[in-house]
Amino acid sequence: MQKPVYKSDHLRFEIDNCLPQMSAVKDHKIEMHALTHGNYPGRELSETQLSGISSMGFMHVVGEQDWGISPHRNEGIEICFQENGTNVLRVDGDTYQVPSKTLTITRPWQLHQVGDPNLSSGRLHWIIIDVGVRSPNQSWQWPSWCILTEVDKQELEDLLRRNETPVWQANNDILNVFKRLQASIVTTEVEREISQLQIQLNQLLLNLLQLLRSKNIALEDHLTSKARSVEIFLDELKNNYKIAGFEWTLDLMAEHCQMARSAFSNYCQQLSNSSPILYLMHCRLEHAARLLVDKPGLSVTDLAYDLGFSNSQYFSRCFKQKYGCPPLRWRKNNLPN
Repeated sequence: MQKPVYKSDHLRFEIDNCLPQMSAVKDHKIEMHALTHGNYPGRELSETQLSGISSMGFMHVVGEQDWGISPHRNEGIEICFQENGTNVLRVDGDTYQVPSKTLTITRPWQLHQVGDPNLSSGRLHWIIIDVGVRSPNQSWQWPSWCILTEVDKQELEDLLRRNETPVWQANNDILNVFKRLQASIVTTEVEREISQLQIQLNQLLLNLLQLLRSKNIALEDHLTSKARSVEIFLDELKNNYKIAGFEWTLDLMAEHCQMARSAFSNYCQQLSNSSPILYLMHCRLEHAARLLVDKPGLSVTDLAYDLGFSNSQYFSRCFKQKYGCPPLRWRKNNLPN
């Protein structure tokens, strides 16, 4: 089955490959049970069974681990439940402690990581619901088995899209839903459990809606605004050298964020106190300073091209202007003895 891909003009993201989890199962470090539609590990569901469920399951982790779940993205909303034990969640540069009986929720294609850096002991449940987001600013499309009213579905979407709190204390109703889901997941004849799974999934969404309603969340419109699109794009330039190394122009950056170049430039100035081209240069040089040390075998010429510079001489001149010395001198001064 072809993996879902998030496309935003010149950026392209694929879903989590789950390699750390698969390796841990193979080495008998954890017990894992899951159902999938083919892009994640687990027993495969047919096309007609629970459409929109990309993956659902649980991991039973006992003892000290030497691995964690790497930073990754999922094509759907991911609802996780830490039944017991504790963990750490990193989302958008912030770190959250996740004690037992806690829900964590990440939005489609939101970069996140579980572990500090290794996974802690405990039982962790997850459900990834594909809501059809493959490009920016798309509204969610709930699966056909979701029987919530259109009003409730829209309210739940708003509550999840327009707030940035990823960690919530769960209640016993949510705990019991995950226990019932677990019982159905481990059964030998999954086809006989589809009705039960659908009922429990709807119950979970209803419980989640009621939980979020009780929190009187102040919805933040900027999270679905044009400014938010520019903010996410600038973060990608800052955090991913491959994206920063693309041959960006002002027109391409504005097109990527789906706005006129003047509007894009204004938002960039507001968010970074810099013009788009100067911000891009700043990100490229910061990536260069790190990569010179992290990849000592990489030549200055190759590094310059990887970061989008037209030639190594121009790169070296810009680097010296920012850091006060040429790239090779910087590498020599910052490499461990």
